[in-house]
Amino acid sequence: MSEKLLHIDKLQTYFYTRAGVAKAVDGISLDIEKGEIVGIVGESGSGKSVTGFSIMGLVDPPGEIAGGSIKFKGEEIIGQTEEQWRSFRGAKVSMIFQDPMMTLNPVLRIDTQMMEAITAHEKVSKAEARRRCIEALEMVGIPSPEERIKAYPHQFSGGMRQRVAIAIGLLNKPDLIIADEPTTALDVTIQGQILSEMQALCRKTGMALIWITHDLTVVAGLAHKVAVMYAGRIIEQGNVEEILDHPMHPYTHGLIGSVPSRNKRGEPLYQIPGMTPSLINIPEGCSFRMRCPHADEQCMKQPERTKLDNGRIVRCHHPL
Repeated sequence: MSEKLLHIDKLQTYFYTRAGVAKAVDGISLDIEKGEIVGIVGESGSGKSVTGFSIMGLVDPPGEIAGGSIKFKGEEIIGQTEEQWRSFRGAKVSMIFQDPMMTLNPVLRIDTQMMEAITAHEKVSKAEARRRCIEALEMVGIPSPEERIKAYPHQFSGGMRQRVAIAIGLLNKPDLIIADEPTTALDVTIQGQILSEMQALCRKTGMALIWITHDLTVVAGLAHKVAVMYAGRIIEQGNVEEILDHPMHPYTHGLIGSVPSRNKRGEPLYQIPGMTPSLINIPEGCSFRMRCPHADEQCMKQPERTKLDNGRIVRCHHPL
């Protein structure tokens, strides 16, 4: 894993509302290499999904990318024309959404939708397109793909629909897939199968994967690297084992402590006090200071992004 596939530098994605400017993504930097699996974790509203939408060029008004850079294979993609975005999405980078019904059209058969995803980027025969679709369905574990490809989305279970959505994302062999909590609504058995299949696909094809989630247990068994987001910023980033075993930011420590399996029987479940701040009125200084047990006067100033010798990155005046 040495080839830098995606380079995000000080990305800012803002939403301009009547109440004020919501800084959904506020100056994040992240590198992803070929074949690497990166988990982005954090509470709801931390900016995880907006980061994915920004990479895909799917931020609609009143939102816009207000600053920073996103380079894919060394080329800037912010500011591309709509035609360039159409050739980019699906072919080079694909996104799998949390709800497969956002991806699948309920009135079209699976084969129609999958074949359109191929013919939008390549000139191939219907027979070849169908063969590739069946191959993709087989790859994600759909039984009897030759028959099931003729079905409609409502004829599949939730887990099978999500497998179809993943198959569509894989059709054009993209270099990067962004998965936005795609297994949240699935039972743990199906979730485990899909996670195992995604890992195998990354190893087999060299594809990179961004897995957006709030579930640290998923990241622990899936990712190579993890970025923890809070109030639009990455507050800790590094190797997944190091961060989960020895968190340095108090917020990361609180997230790990909130996992039910870490509590002893009879003890109340730990929870981080307070609520995430409004992205329109983010407090001065460290955005986590109102909830942090270690906060002091120094935290009234914004902590710098500090890179340690082992490549780990943390934003905190009092790292643990």
